[in-house]
Amino acid sequence: MSIIGEAILTASVDLLVNKLASEGIRLFARQEQIQADLKKWKNMLVMIKAVLADAEEKKTTDQSVKLWLGELQNLAYDVEDLLDEFQTEVFRRKLLLGNGEPAAALDQPSSSRTRTSKFRKLIPTCCTTFAPQSIQFDYAIMSKIKEINGRFQEIVTQKDSLGLNVSSGGRTIKDRQRRETTSLVKEAKAYGRETEKKDVVELLLRDDLSNDGEFSVIPIIGMGGLGKTTLAQLVYNDKQVQDHFDLKAWTCVSDDFDVFRLTKTILISIVPDQNVDNHNLNKLQEELKKKLSGKKFLLVLDDVWNENYNDWDRLRPPFEAGAPGSKIIVTARNQEVAAIMGTVRAYQLKKLSNDDCLSVFAQHSLGSDKLLEEIGKKIVAKCDGLPLAAQTLGGLLRGKDDRCDWERVLSTKIWELQEERCDIMPALRVSYYYLSAPLKQCFAYCSLFPKDYEFEEGEIILLWSAVGFLNHGESGNPSEDLGRKFFQELRGRSFFQQSSNSISRFVMHDLINDLARWAAGETYFTLEYTSEVNKQQCFSRNLRYLSYIRGDYDGVQRFEKLYDIQHLRTFLPVMLNSRHGYLAHSILPKLFKLQSLRVFSLRGYCIAELPDSVGDLRYLRHLNLSGTEIKTLPESVSKLYNLHTLLLEGCRRLKKLCADMGNLIKLHHLNNSNTDSLEEMPLGIGKLTCLQTLGNFAVGKDNGSGLRELKSLIHLQGTLKISKLENVKDIGDAKEARLDGKKNLRELSLNWTCSTDGSSSREAETEMGVLDMLKPHKNLEQFGICGYGGTKFPTWLGDSSFLNLVTLKFEDCGMCTALPSVGQLPSLKHLTVRGMSRVKRLGSEFYGDDSQIPFTCLETLHFEDLQEWEEWFPHGSSQGVEGFPKLRELHILRCSKLQGTFPEQLPALEMLVIEQCEELSISIRSLPALCKLVIRGCKKVVWRSAIDHLGSQNAVVCRDTSNQVFLAGPLKPRIPKLEELEIKNIKNETHIWKSHNELLQDICSLKRLTITSCPKLQSLVAEEKKDQQQQLCELSCRLEYLRLSNCEGLVKLPQSSFSLSSLREI
Repeated sequence: MSIIGEAILTASVDLLVNKLASEGIRLFARQEQIQADLKKWKNMLVMIKAVLADAEEKKTTDQSVKLWLGELQNLAYDVEDLLDEFQTEVFRRKLLLGNGEPAAALDQPSSSRTRTSKFRKLIPTCCTTFAPQSIQFDYAIMSKIKEINGRFQEIVTQKDSLGLNVSSGGRTIKDRQRRETTSLVKEAKAYGRETEKKDVVELLLRDDLSNDGEFSVIPIIGMGGLGKTTLAQLVYNDKQVQDHFDLKAWTCVSDDFDVFRLTKTILISIVPDQNVDNHNLNKLQEELKKKLSGKKFLLVLDDVWNENYNDWDRLRPPFEAGAPGSKIIVTARNQEVAAIMGTVRAYQLKKLSNDDCLSVFAQHSLGSDKLLEEIGKKIVAKCDGLPLAAQTLGGLLRGKDDRCDWERVLSTKIWELQEERCDIMPALRVSYYYLSAPLKQCFAYCSLFPKDYEFEEGEIILLWSAVGFLNHGESGNPSEDLGRKFFQELRGRSFFQQSSNSISRFVMHDLINDLARWAAGETYFTLEYTSEVNKQQCFSRNLRYLSYIRGDYDGVQRFEKLYDIQHLRTFLPVMLNSRHGYLAHSILPKLFKLQSLRVFSLRGYCIAELPDSVGDLRYLRHLNLSGTEIKTLPESVSKLYNLHTLLLEGCRRLKKLCADMGNLIKLHHLNNSNTDSLEEMPLGIGKLTCLQTLGNFAVGKDNGSGLRELKSLIHLQGTLKISKLENVKDIGDAKEARLDGKKNLRELSLNWTCSTDGSSSREAETEMGVLDMLKPHKNLEQFGICGYGGTKFPTWLGDSSFLNLVTLKFEDCGMCTALPSVGQLPSLKHLTVRGMSRVKRLGSEFYGDDSQIPFTCLETLHFEDLQEWEEWFPHGSSQGVEGFPKLRELHILRCSKLQGTFPEQLPALEMLVIEQCEELSISIRSLPALCKLVIRGCKKVVWRSAIDHLGSQNAVVCRDTSNQVFLAGPLKPRIPKLEELEIKNIKNETHIWKSHNELLQDICSLKRLTITSCPKLQSLVAEEKKDQQQQLCELSCRLEYLRLSNCEGLVKLPQSSFSLSSLREI
């Protein structure tokens, strides 16, 4: 591995050239000599960039070139530090001049600055740069410029002596060499692709894939080495496929998508004896069209890299002559290829199972020694489902029975294996070579993530932005757009895969992770978690980016050698679990001496306070304190003028932010969600006009930060919670917040500290006026109101113009006697009503327009803790207009006074949960889609008749109910797919089933049976007849889980014990 990763220097040089031309640098560099130096640096960088490709190729054989590249990378980092120092000083002086304060005030605390401000009018603005700190800065800068000039000159001199040549661009011949594939395959040696083969063969045999009768293109997409070519070979040689098509042809495309060459190759494949050497493209395409005309053909284009639609459009005309049902299979690593060529959805190939991967490995290693088997399994785990890796590593060990050989392969990093005998890295590196220089740089940064770490798109984009890889300017907006583009491109090229645990998270294949570490070189390092977590580590002097898997307790030894690495730019602990960790007390002050840091994270550590020295990290752009136990943010944080991202999520003890937060005008993301102890936002928060993320805006009391500050935060997006709204005394403040103009907000929560009972000093009229003025933009998707003290809701809440509103929550609005009319919201899917203690009835005011079907899209409905709710009037009972046509879940919990009618026609209802509604009598008539029923603490449940069915529910929970729930007859006829039954807190019953017939019907389909807290239960059935015991023994019972607890009166079970042959847990 080299000191620097492959081609990453090119991106570093490009960023430096852009930065040298930036406005901040031009403004500061007014001295003629400085301007000349910076211009000279820019010219030298452009000249150096021209020979980088040649240097990259020569460094593998020439140690001098390798050292030269290392020196160049270190110089590039130091120049960037100097330019960032320029820009930071420019901003500092502009800020202080803007505030009317002398530059000398910078390092004074707020209290001292107040005293100093009395004299600021006496100091001429033109003299502010003569403050002692400014003079000291200017002197230091000139010294650094002189030192860098010398290093630049030395780099250029060495470049000339090394004989480096200007490159014409593009990848080297060696990079482009690809192994040509054929259609031949030995099917007996292809493991684990039976399902995939069946799926693709079915697609090939279908003649209805194309609506216009033309040929169909089926892309097979996946990372390198996953077996795309093998799958194509399997289906190409399938007997059904051979019989189905008139013509077949196989072409290995590789990265040279030459239309002339490909047309010629396909034609020769179909007509091998035809001489086409003297044909031009037109003649070749005419001949190919003639051969395909009216024939149903299958063509495989293997290993396609082309992303130019015009090239594909030039190749395809002859294929249009084929008969309907013709197919083309395209194998590629990049989703963009599928988007350009595919006519059906791309077939995304998954990795092999561990067992199948083991079979591939065993087939090629021929290892039969039982002693080697365990090592072999560990080697296969290293392959992470990649068949090429299993085949290659198996081949390396073929015929070797020495345990040392196997352990050597296990312990060796993939990139350190000899490439002459190992195809893994060359295969993966091809994907890497196709990336642009900026993408290579971003990909290398991903080496900081440990294997199996799941990350979010926004998380990695903010990190790229912080270390300068997205070249963000002062606005910062374009940089994150560029980051999203980079992320999607890496995902499309199979470097990132969607997590199987969460649709919002992504993961890198283990071998892609190895590729990233190879690309990153010595400037990146990840401390792996081991049992010896505090073992002393050694770090390269070239180290710039560090991550480590955070332990439960990270002690002094783990970081002892780190303090010598003064140029560290990223310090990133990675959490693999949600537990808090502890950092040795003496470590923190030393970490704040690493003053080149751009990314600094203490996420998840039990840290109660930060030292003021955090303000010394003048280049810092990304500070993550999420999950810590800090109570206040040090005032020195307001000196971090370059800060782009401040993460405080889950800091539940945080009470105060720093007073001069308004100085951080480059701040784009302040994620302080789940900071419930936060007392107020500091004054001046409205100056942060670049802010896009704001988790929690806590309204201040008296002279604190008011809602008006939100007016200028026009770029807010995503989720916003406004808390402590009881502090708003002026309705005009709410109007000035201009929430209706924040079109990028998707989720909004309005929170008053607690619901009022009428005895507090809060005024209902004021709160009604405030809420009325806080009408959000109509793009909103989720909206919640909590603790509101008004007596009614504003009319705009049910406005059907909220076309995107999907989720709505009302919580603890204790003064309201009625719910708002939200039944006509066209997209509403989820509605929760909780703690509305004065609501007594639900009727027409809830549904809205009587002539319209209400809640047309509603899928889940929760009512909880409505203590006074007595009546629910179904919609349209007289007009015959039913509501809730798509409702899937209905939960009614702890509504102790609810009685009367219940909606009977719920055609889509899958889950019904009713708990602690002691007065409610449930009359169930028709629930054809029901899958789960939970009833607890209800007065009565009535099944209309035994022939009425309740769909295919498979779980019933009955608690605290009377015998009318159970003894109305067996459940089986009404619930044919019953699998789970829980019976709890039945106080007075001595049995559950009346007869064995009922027991037999219900028990045969059950998988889980739980009976708890039934103190008088004596037996499961009322009586047991001798002639039925044999019947029970013969019963085929599927019961896997049985729990009987707190049934003190239970004296017997059926004598056969149900023939519990499937029971796994009791």
